[in-house]
Amino acid sequence: MDIVQVLKALGDENRIRILNLLKDGQLCVCEIEHILGITQSNASRHLTKLSIRRIVVYEKKAQWIYYKLNKETLEQFPFIKELLENELNKIDICKQDIENLIEYKKSGMTCENLKNYKYNSENSCKYKNN
Repeated sequence: MDIVQVLKALGDENRIRILNLLKDGQLCVCEIEHILGITQSNASRHLTKLSIRRIVVYEKKAQWIYYKLNKETLEQFPFIKELLENELNKIDICKQDIENLIEYKKSGMTCENLKNYKYNSENSCKYKNN
């Protein structure tokens, strides 16, 4: 894999935000879109770009697709791991995304019941029934 192509794949805020979430484990597309406050098509488009460059890998479980970081790529390009571990926590939106992820995990939500919940206007997860 070409380092230039990897750098291009990392050159988008939403893709960086997705990687920031995945550094702590796998997530379903619907969880990513919910936590980041982006549409399903937007999340899928960015995940496809990351998959093509093998920065993330995915596994299909029933109707859900779960994404995680590709450990082989992190070994091949250690600067990605450095970025994830030491730089993203300095970016305000990435810090907020991690707070949203923590809140989401504490809520006990799953992909199956996620559709019953929505965001507030500040783009942070709020777990209120429609």
